[in-house]
Amino acid sequence: MEERFSDSGTIRAEDSTMVTPSVTMEVFFGTECVTNGSNIKPSIAVNPPGITISGQHSELFTLVMTDPDAPNPSEPSMREWVHWIVTDIPGGKDLTQGNEVVSYGPLCPAIGIHRVVALLVKQQRPLGLLERLPSRARHSTPAFASAYKLGAVN
Repeated sequence: MEERFSDSGTIRAEDSTMVTPSVTMEVFFGTECVTNGSNIKPSIAVNPPGITISGQHSELFTLVMTDPDAPNPSEPSMREWVHWIVTDIPGGKDLTQGNEVVSYGPLCPAIGIHRVVALLVKQQRPLGLLERLPSRARHSTPAFASAYKLGAVN
């Protein structure tokens, strides 16, 4: 799912999924469910969203939430900006059951329309404690996934 922020103070959620997922993920900011095409105000995205996933309890997942347009969509020099990373999330549970590797950073773009990507990937094994990221800026989700042998949920 991608969420788009506009200058008018809304987030636009769009589907960027290229595979048919094998588990579902629900994202709630407050009581509002973010679905493809939803608009929400960034003011309700100050606190972490409630996220639940389906799947078997024996399966483990990682959530990576990034902004590929930081700090400015026309010059995304900080691409990808990490908003949140949670690992070791058991299937059928919410994120509070996982390990927060990078604490939630509010979705509050300063300039232009931003996409925010919430990517759920399957783990091969428990990850436990991970090395601390040096910065939220210039993160590479593909490199992170490769380093920890994370796979697509399909």
